Amino acid sequence: MGQYKKVTVAGGGVLGSQIAFQTAFYGFDVIVYDINEQAINDAKDRVTKLKTRYQEDLQASEEQVNAAFSRVQYQSDLAEAVTEADLIIEAIPEVVDIKTEFYQKLSKLAPSHTIFATNTSTLLPSQFVEATGRPEKFLALHFANEIWLNNTAEVMKQPATDEQVFNDVLDFAKEIGMVALPLHKEQPGYILNSLLVPLLDAAQDLFIKGIADPETIDKTWMVGTGAPKGPFAMLDVIGITTAYHIVQRKAELTGDENMKKLAAHLKTEYIDKNKLGTATGEGFYTYPNPSYEDPDFLK
Repeated sequence: MGQYKKVTVAGGGVLGSQIAFQTAFYGFDVIVYDINEQAINDAKDRVTKLKTRYQEDLQASEEQVNAAFSRVQYQSDLAEAVTEADLIIEAIPEVVDIKTEFYQKLSKLAPSHTIFATNTSTLLPSQFVEATGRPEKFLALHFANEIWLNNTAEVMKQPATDEQVFNDVLDFAKEIGMVALPLHKEQPGYILNSLLVPLLDAAQDLFIKGIADPETIDKTWMVGTGAPKGPFAMLDVIGITTAYHIVQRKAELTGDENMKKLAAHLKTEYIDKNKLGTATGEGFYTYPNPSYEDPDFLK
């Protein structure tokens, strides 16, 4: 192992739980922090389910996944969660006020040597530099969903990030089985989402305007490009809650009526009905065995 021995993942949601288990799978001690016991229990359930996925997708042995599972601990007290952390990876909701408040608390509790990395998909690390209290030790470390398969790790500086910290985090990403991708300047959406988000936006725009339904839009993309999933299948994996937060923020910033309509639709027809995507077994599709995996779907 390199510079970081003990890692805390703040946020035990879909991606936070994946980051924690992936890190533990490669031998690191990990603490998952979340805000209350219910959130902790949900995180434990997500991590438990990942054991099967690693066995199915990576042919990991039962011994390997059990060892990884044993290296993950859980904590709802932030001070306890970070007291020995060398690296803290933040994966909390994509809401500016929530992240700002979190970093203000964290800056007072974490040891002075601790590196902070945000996994934000849509926001820039420089938005939170002041709140961290350690600009030279703060940067972005962004993972794609299902990180054991889609093993990209985009490491992005902000203007004050120390070069050695940047290189150490790149090394850490490699140590946990990721393809480390250095970004030398801030870019909203990094590389992956700079390419992906316009696709998802266009798909949702077609849907909310009543041009076509999600299955038809996905079918068009899959037939036309050979992709294994369409944009709405991707949104199910990403999570409808994350999609809603992003759309809601865009609606607030732009005042766009279609964005407002889409945000309201995602809230009432999906989130309020617990149709959150693959995590709950239903989103735009039903799981397991979503219709887009049916051999006849593309006919």
